[in-house]
Amino acid sequence: MIDLTEFESRAVPLRALGVVVSQNGTQLARKLWDDTCRRNVYSASKSFTSMAVGIAQKEGLLSIDEKLTDAFKDDLPEIVSDNLKAATVRDLLTMCLGQEKSFLMGGERPYYEDRNWVRLALRQPFVYAPGEKFVYNNVGPYLAGILVQRRAGCDLVHYLMPRMFAPMGIQLPTWENDPNGQTFGASNWELLTKVAIPSALPMIFTGLDVALGSAWTTLVAAELLASTKGLGFMIQQARGIFRLDIIIVGMIVIAITGAVLSSIIQFIGRKLIKGGRRG
Repeated sequence: MIDLTEFESRAVPLRALGVVVSQNGTQLARKLWDDTCRRNVYSASKSFTSMAVGIAQKEGLLSIDEKLTDAFKDDLPEIVSDNLKAATVRDLLTMCLGQEKSFLMGGERPYYEDRNWVRLALRQPFVYAPGEKFVYNNVGPYLAGILVQRRAGCDLVHYLMPRMFAPMGIQLPTWENDPNGQTFGASNWELLTKVAIPSALPMIFTGLDVALGSAWTTLVAAELLASTKGLGFMIQQARGIFRLDIIIVGMIVIAITGAVLSSIIQFIGRKLIKGGRRG
C-alpha cells in the first residue's frame, strides 16, 4: 500500500473528503476523512454528461457532428441565426457554443416561467460563431444530456447506471430535474461518497453464509486427510475398521452442524437488515 502520510498532511487542511488510488483494477491506497452521506458534486456532473454523450455516440444513438438544428428541430426559435445553424453537438461540450452570456445558472432556474428549458435555451442569442469564444454556460451540458435522454428513451441516471456508475461502484445517484422531469445534466448531482453499510448488508451476509459453508467443508476435509481428532478423523478411522454406522452418524452430524451454522448467519442477517430498513 502507498503511504499517504504526506498527502494527508496537505489534504486535511483543504477539507478533502477522501482519496482512493487504483491502478489496473488494484486498489493501492484508500483514505476517507468523512462520514457516509450524499454530496452535491455540482458541475462535476458535466463530466459525466459528456461521457454519456461519448457512450451514446459509440452505441450509434447520436453523432457529435450532428447539427443542433437537426437534433432539436422541434424546439428551435422562429428565426434561426447562422451561428445556431452552424452549431453541432460537439459545440455543446466545449463551452464555446456561441452564446454571449451564461444561462440556466443555479440562481436563475427557479424563476423561469417557460417550462420548456430546451426551447428557452435555444432562444438565447448566438452572438458568436461556434468555437469563437469561451463562455462558461450550463446550456451546452444541459442540451447534451437532453439529447442522450431523448435518443436512449430514459433519464441520464438510468442510462449511465449499467454503463458507468455500477462498474465504478457508484450507488444510484440523484440528479436535479428540469420542470418536465428530464435530468439536468449540468449541475446538482449527488452521490454517496462511501458505501453505506445498511445498503450493503444483504450482500455482506450472503458472503458470510457462503464463506462459512466453504470454511466448514474445508475443516472437515482437513480432518479427513491430516488430523488426529475431529469428525473427519472419526470417519476416516471408522472407514479403516469397516464401521459403516459411525461413518453415517459422522456424516449426519456434519450436515446438521453446517445447516445450524448457516441458519444462525441467515437469522442474524434478517434481523439486522430488517432493522436497518426501518430508518
